[in-house]
Amino acid sequence: MLVLDMDDTLLTDDHKISDENKEMLFKAQELGVYVVLASGRPTLAMINFAKELKLDQNNSYMLSFNGAVVTDLKEDKVLFEQTLTQQQIHELYDYSVASKTHIITYIDGKIVSETDSEYIAIEKNITGLQHNKVPNFKQAVTSSAVKCILLEEPSYLKKVETDLKLAMPHLSVSMSKPFFLEVAPNGIDKAASVKFLADRLNILQSEIIAVGNAGNDLSMIEYAGLGVWVDNVDSDLRHIADVIVASNNNHGVAEVVRRFILN
Repeated sequence: MLVLDMDDTLLTDDHKISDENKEMLFKAQELGVYVVLASGRPTLAMINFAKELKLDQNNSYMLSFNGAVVTDLKEDKVLFEQTLTQQQIHELYDYSVASKTHIITYIDGKIVSETDSEYIAIEKNITGLQHNKVPNFKQAVTSSAVKCILLEEPSYLKKVETDLKLAMPHLSVSMSKPFFLEVAPNGIDKAASVKFLADRLNILQSEIIAVGNAGNDLSMIEYAGLGVWVDNVDSDLRHIADVIVASNNNHGVAEVVRRFILN
């Protein structure tokens, strides 16, 4: 199994899959390798890329919302889903107000927030999802949701990350971009969902390669038989992986396939 983070790993900075990456991933699938996309993105913001790589035709799978949702692409069926409760989302909203950060969640395939910011604009651009700006966040969120993101300037948000982990140890907290602090149910991370899928497919841990670039990829990088960073990895994580390959803009994923699958 080859598990790939998307933004800043598989995708170039302009959010495309390079022809080199695509060609190598087709070759990997021809050899019987499951290519699995694992992203903090919502499911709807991943599906077109999965189809571009023909993952649905090759009976593969997709991990969205940092692993909170696992989808069987051939059957177009959710195999696993875990959500934050309404109460947890409201608590996170209160925390975001106290910590002076923006907060978003996802309801009915839309980004929901009470505020606007340059960082929310980036999430809108990345996902292509509609933004539902509401007058009152708590009144708008009347059900569970898969995750929340706290957003703010990177050096400040790094301090918030440390504080939030102490304040809410019952939740899973990780950084996906320097200005995105992702919050999911406890025990939810990319590694847990990769393990769920590997167990289902009878794939050994040693037969898994994971490729990423950021804090929300760390769990799967440490879990996989071979953990790989692309060269544009966050500098404080650089020492952790087994291997570092070319950057997301220089076809690092293609390098992984050539070196560790085709050879």
